[in-house]
Amino acid sequence: MSDHPVPSAAARALVSGAYDTHVHVAPDVMERRINDVDLARRFADVGLAGFVLKSHYVTTAERATVVRTAVPGVDVLGAITLNGSMGGMNPAAVEIAGRLGARIAWMPTVDSRNQRTSTAGDLPGAKPAMWGALQRDLQAQGIVPDVVEVLDSDHTVLAPVRQVLRVLARHDMVLATGHLSGPEILAVVRAAREEGVRRVVVTHPEFTSQRLSVPVQRELAAQGALLERCFTTPHTGKVSWPDLFDNIRQVGPEHSVLSSDLGQPFNPPVEDGLALFADRLLEAGFTEAEVRTMAVTNSRALAAAPSPVEVSA
Repeated sequence: MSDHPVPSAAARALVSGAYDTHVHVAPDVMERRINDVDLARRFADVGLAGFVLKSHYVTTAERATVVRTAVPGVDVLGAITLNGSMGGMNPAAVEIAGRLGARIAWMPTVDSRNQRTSTAGDLPGAKPAMWGALQRDLQAQGIVPDVVEVLDSDHTVLAPVRQVLRVLARHDMVLATGHLSGPEILAVVRAAREEGVRRVVVTHPEFTSQRLSVPVQRELAAQGALLERCFTTPHTGKVSWPDLFDNIRQVGPEHSVLSSDLGQPFNPPVEDGLALFADRLLEAGFTEAEVRTMAVTNSRALAAAPSPVEVSA
C-alpha cells in the first residue's frame, strides 16, 4: 500500500478546508483501507474539513455522530443509499436518516436497473468495483434484492421517489444520483427541483455505467446540479484522465465538485485523494482558482458549511 503517488505541498494547501463528499471506509461489509475514526484524525492532520461516509448497504448517520464526538473539529457526515438493504425507495428510511443528521441520500447504486443491466465495459486494465464480489455472493445465495425502480413504463418518476425527494427537501439533504442512467438522472433531477430539493450532485458521470455525454452534463448543470468528479474513476482506469479533463472544461469547472471515492485497500490513502486530484488538474492546465472552486467551494456548499473566509473570520 506504499507504492502510491504523494501529493505536493502546494496541492495540500490548495484543497485545505475541503470536504471529501464520497469515501468508503470501515466499518463496512468489505475490506477497507482505514476506519472512520482514524481517517478523521488524518483529515485533521492535513487540513481537510470533513467527509461524508458512503456505504452501498447501510446508513451511516449514527457512525458520523460518534466520529465527530471522538475527533472534534472534523465534520464527519452521514448518508444513506437507497439500495435493497435499506428497503429500496424507502421514504421512512430517509426520514430516519434525516432526523439523525444525514447529509446525502444516494439514489440506488448496485440495485439500480441501470447498474444491473449495464453492458458497458471498463477500459482495458481497469480495477473492478469491490461491491461486485458481494453482489455475486448475494446472487449465489438467492437473496439479491429486487431492482429499485425510479421510473415507470411511461418514463414518469414514481410516487415513492417523489416521496423521498420531499423528505430530502424537508431535511435540506443533498440528492445524489447514484448509478442511475442518463434518462433516469434527468427525470429525477427535474422532479427534485419540483419537490424543493436545494442541492443535487450527479454521481461520477464518467463511471462505466453512467458515461454521461457532455450535452447531458450541461443540461444537468443548467438545472443547478453539480457534477461529481471522483478521483478513483480515472485512477482505476474507468475513464482516461484526458477525457475527464475535457468534460470538466466543456461543462465548466464551476459546475464540478471533486471527491475521492477512496477507501479501497489497493488505492492511495483517502486523505491524499483530493490533493492528488489537485496535482493532476494543475498539471493539466487548470488554474488554482478553478481547482479551489471544485475542491473547496463546491464541496462546502454540499456540506452546508460556511465558506473558508467565514470560518477564519
